[in-house]
Amino acid sequence: MPKMKTHRGAAKRFKKVGGGYKHKQAGMRHLSTHKSGKTVRQLRGLKMVSDQDAPELKRLLPYA
Repeated sequence: MPKMKTHRGAAKRFKKVGGGYKHKQAGMRHLSTHKSGKTVRQLRGLKMVSDQDAPELKRLLPYA
């Protein structure tokens, strides 16, 4: 059986941590002047991937 390849796009966007996978929230790259301060604060930091999406990431990142 050949080795599985890691999906390089997913490897750049998601990181495996103890409880699942973490990722950066979308919506902070540009056009943030009209967003409220509350929205900008909530978009900071890293978020966890939902439990429903985790099996797909397990397939994309077999060695993470």
